[in-house]
Amino acid sequence: MGALEDMLLEIKDTSELMVDLAYSSLLYNNRDIAEEVYQLDSRMRELENEIQEMAIQNATEDKDIKKALLIIRLAQSVGEISNAALKIADVVRMDVPPHPVIQLALRETDVIITAVTVGESSDLDGATLGKVRLATNTGMFVIAIRRGRRYIYGPDQHTTMMAGDTLYARGPEDGEQYLKDLAAGREHFDPKDLKL
Repeated sequence: MGALEDMLLEIKDTSELMVDLAYSSLLYNNRDIAEEVYQLDSRMRELENEIQEMAIQNATEDKDIKKALLIIRLAQSVGEISNAALKIADVVRMDVPPHPVIQLALRETDVIITAVTVGESSDLDGATLGKVRLATNTGMFVIAIRRGRRYIYGPDQHTTMMAGDTLYARGPEDGEQYLKDLAAGREHFDPKDLKL
């Protein structure tokens, strides 16, 4: 896969994560998650600009202007999705109470999204998702990891977690606190819960 394809995949994954986090921030009135949507937006703008530049550069080389135009329009369309996520997050950031009907509709779901940071004393530090069977043991499925300014989308069983990583996880509300405690090092896995 080429650099342009990689960037298109990243912009798609980033916009999906922004929408998930924006809804979660609204549902739980969580300002931290709303702020994360804004951090993701800055990466979206960088990607959108890089994609447009690369599409234009490719068009000057291969003379395929229609292809470049389609790529630029695709990037702009995904950018519009991220703008919608920002508007949702703005409701939380500006402390505007959502209409009660919206809250009732959003609370019908039994799935939440949460963000936790892995601490140095956590069993998660240095472990792979597969080794600790995180989804099985907590009920929370990690959908993305932020490591510094870099995001790892769709991590799999071989993905290693490190201290300082922010894990974005989806699952039942009753698994959230256990995941937070594990990440902070307040809870530890029983060795029988680990995949050897």
